[in-house]
Formats: sequence, C-alpha cells, structure tokens
Amino acid sequence: MKKFILDEIDHQILDILIENARTPFTDIAKKLVVSAGTIHVRVKKMEDEGIIKGSTLTLDYEKMGYSFISHVGIYLAKTSKTKQVINDLKKIPNITIAYITAGKYNVFCKIRAKDTTHAKEIIFEIDDIDGVSRTETMISLEESINDKTRLMHSIFREI
Repeated sequence: MKKFILDEIDHQILDILIENARTPFTDIAKKLVVSAGTIHVRVKKMEDEGIIKGSTLTLDYEKMGYSFISHVGIYLAKTSKTKQVINDLKKIPNITIAYITAGKYNVFCKIRAKDTTHAKEIIFEIDDIDGVSRTETMISLEESINDKTRLMHSIFREI
C-alpha cells in the first residue's frame, strides 16, 4: 500500500485543526495564504486517506462538575472474559477510556466522577462485573500533559 505523503501545507492545516477542529477553511486559507478551495481539497484528501478521522468536541468536564479523575487497573478472573468485561464497561458512561493491556492489569480505564464518593460508586460498579477479579485505583492529582501536537510534529519530522 502506497504511503500518503504530507507536505508543509498539510502539516500546517493539521496544526490549525488540532488546535480547533471548527476553524473555518476560509480562516485557514487566510493564515496559509492559499485559497479556501485548496484547504477543502487537502482536508478531503486527508479524510479519504484516513489521516483525518472526523472531528471532535472537547468538553471541559471540570466546569460540568466532573473534576475527579482516577485510573482503574482491572484484573480479570480469566482472560477469556475480556470481551464480555469490555462490553459491560461500555455501559458505564463515566469510563471515558479503556485499554486492553499486557502486564500488570488485563484492562486499564480512566474514569471521571464528581468526587471521591461518586468515584467509589463507579469502582464498585466495575467490581460487580462478572469476570472482574479485583481492581486497583490510582487517583489523578493533575493532568500535566495532554498534548496532541507534540507527537504529530515528531511524526512529521520522520516522514
């Protein structure tokens, strides 16, 4: 399969869209001194190639009262229960990320809650899932790095 090559304009477009996916193509075009049609064509091409997959909306959970973050490592009774446990975890809306992992835990999750009492309720709900042997919870004191651009720029230097 042929590798899609990004040029400097593509990199700049991605920079702007990662910062704010709702930036109008006309604004991007003005910043990059190209036509809005050029931006449209390039974004469409990156979408068609699967480099851009939709756009996202970033919510400020703290402003909505969900400032408590914890990470939960889940041990399974049997690895054959992984798929079923993941399906059950999907039913808990406060689990915002879940990874199947190799190493200490079988599954590793990020949860958002209102406070410690709410987090405890969510963790108890996880513990009650058939196939979960036990959990370990780590409380997040601060999110120090949440950067979408550093990796992107590193990848750009490689290609």
